[in-house]
Amino acid sequence: MRKESIPNKTLRILGTGFGTGYSPLFPGTAGTLLGIPFFLVLAPLGTLSLLLFTGLVVLIGFFASGSLEEELNTKDPGIIVIDEVAGYLLTMAGSPADARHVIAGFFLFRFFDILKPFPVRKAEEVLPGGAGIMTDDLLAGGYAWLCLRIVEILVF
Repeated sequence: MRKESIPNKTLRILGTGFGTGYSPLFPGTAGTLLGIPFFLVLAPLGTLSLLLFTGLVVLIGFFASGSLEEELNTKDPGIIVIDEVAGYLLTMAGSPADARHVIAGFFLFRFFDILKPFPVRKAEEVLPGGAGIMTDDLLAGGYAWLCLRIVEILVF
């Protein structure tokens, strides 16, 4: 058994969302749920803080997901969920930390992440490694963000 280096172990821990990606059922949903406490902590600090943290998650995710994809020799392995965390956080940018927004944002993000409307699926197919893994969820998060703004106007 080969010993895994500390940087590789760290990238695996982060890329799998502290292990939530190993969930036997719906790892993407588990990863999205992991984004909720981050949002609830960051939302009171303001949208800029949330976006800066999201940028950090994206940067880490780019390297972590690319490393895991290469290590596992599988395109976008299901255990990688840092992209769901980033996508959910982007969805929630500018939202208050109340139950309605948290729940609506969760379901909207999961909807677009699973449906993968154009150009979400295309980004995943065309961009290599970590870039494709992260970009498709950021695009899904963008769609969800826009729909959440519409829901705020029409419903909330």
